[in-house]
Amino acid sequence: MRAAGAMSSDAQRSVLAPVLDQLREICDFGPVTQDLATIPDVDLLVTGWGCPPITADVLERLPSLRAIVHTAGSVKGFVTDACWDRGIVVSSAASANALPVAEYTLAMILLSGKRVLERARSYRATKKITYYDIPAGVGNYGATVGILSASMIGRRVIELLRPYDFDVLVHDPFVTEVDGAESVGLADLFRRSDVVSVHTPLLPETRGLVSRSLLGLLRDDAVLINTARGAVIDQDALVDEAGRIRVVLDVTDPEVLPQDHALWRCENVLITPHLAGSQGNEWGRLAHHAVAEVRRWVNGEAFQTPVLAERRERIA
Repeated sequence: MRAAGAMSSDAQRSVLAPVLDQLREICDFGPVTQDLATIPDVDLLVTGWGCPPITADVLERLPSLRAIVHTAGSVKGFVTDACWDRGIVVSSAASANALPVAEYTLAMILLSGKRVLERARSYRATKKITYYDIPAGVGNYGATVGILSASMIGRRVIELLRPYDFDVLVHDPFVTEVDGAESVGLADLFRRSDVVSVHTPLLPETRGLVSRSLLGLLRDDAVLINTARGAVIDQDALVDEAGRIRVVLDVTDPEVLPQDHALWRCENVLITPHLAGSQGNEWGRLAHHAVAEVRRWVNGEAFQTPVLAERRERIA
């Protein structure tokens, strides 16, 4: 069985290089390149960040291609309708990449509940420790966390929240019941939550979903966390609300925000550089997931984490 890699040189060096020997033991593994025109006819492609769209023209040059194993999360940017129409089977490491995003979200929920960043800033300024003169809202005991979308990551966050004393709400128009969370309407999620964490994919109908009216339903000092896509939130409205609520953004629209964007100047807004997903040693999880999927396919087994064609319109 012949295979090759299609990804950027950075993705090859960071993700794939440590497992190349394993892939070569499993199959006849050829070049790894971002230039699809130079890839020989193969049965399987191992893709990664930076893979160009696999169009009908590309597929004409790869008549034997029957499977794609992606070493990252979303395949939306490069698996085209032509791939689905041919019946190419696709696997993604989205489930492996979901874990660090969920871990980041949990950390931000816990840290924001204790007001860690604000209180560290105050401590640096005053050099005083206060034990008893603390607002009643500080802390994580009995707080309500709202999860927007029972996506793969949203569900992982709900699982990670189980050991803690939180009341967990979830809103997803396509899911009526999620173990570990109370399903509620969209407005109720924002009205009732101390923390709202956004995990909805960016689709035409979710662009600007977190609107000015929904942001206005958040109680004063509530926390909004976004690890999904920046365009899911109305950022102009967010600027207006940022003095009243607290915000954690790992994604923005665009990335990177212009240097003079008002969100950079908001004290209540923490912006991190799209780091919630797999980075550093976490790339190893993605690589080993891909190796396992290649081995399954070579052995005639079904993928453990397939991306289903019928769900292509709703994937992140």
